[in-house]
Amino acid sequence: MKMVLASQNEHKRVEISHILAQYGIELVLQSELGLHVDVEETGTTFEENSLLKARAVMKAAGLPAIADDSGLCVDAMNGAPGVFSARYGGPELNDVGRYRLLLENLRGQMDRRAKFVSVVTACFPNGDVISARGECPGTIAYAPQGENGFGYDPVFFVPAKRKTFAQLTEEEKNEISHRGNALKMFSQKLSAYLNQ
Repeated sequence: MKMVLASQNEHKRVEISHILAQYGIELVLQSELGLHVDVEETGTTFEENSLLKARAVMKAAGLPAIADDSGLCVDAMNGAPGVFSARYGGPELNDVGRYRLLLENLRGQMDRRAKFVSVVTACFPNGDVISARGECPGTIAYAPQGENGFGYDPVFFVPAKRKTFAQLTEEEKNEISHRGNALKMFSQKLSAYLNQ
C-alpha cells in the first residue's frame, strides 16, 4: 500500500518508513507526487493538527495519508512550546535558534522536566481514520549534546539512557521516542484495520 506523508520533512519520512515497512507500506512525501499542501495548523492539540494535515493531504492526493504532529512540552513553561514547537520564537529561527531560545527561557530554572508528544493520524479515502498518541518523558539539558536527530533532540535528555536524543542511534531513539511509541500503537491499530 502506498501512503502519503503529510510533511516535507525527510527525517520524519525515514523515521516513520522504518517502522511501517513491516506492513508493506511505501511512504512517499507529498513532493514526490508533485503536491505541496500547506496546511494551516489551527488546532489547539496535537490530535487536531495531526488530523487536519492527514485529511488535507489525503484529499489532495486521493491516497491514504499519514500525518504526525509532535512537539516538546516543558513543565516549567506550562507545557510550552507544545503545538507551537516548530514555530517557537518565530519563522526566522531554525532548529538551533529554537533550542537556544528554550535554554535561555529556562535559565536558572531547576525544574527541567519535559516530554515529547507525538500524535500519528492516518486518513483513508473511504473516511476511515486511525490515530495514536505516544509520549517520551525526559528533562531539558543545560547545554546541547550530540550530533544525531533534529529539532530539540540535542537538549532533550533521557535519564534512563543517560543521553540526549541527539546522542542516541536511530534504533535506540525509535525504541523509546514519542514518535516510536505513537507508531507502535498506530501500527497495531493499522494492522487490525488492514486485517478486518
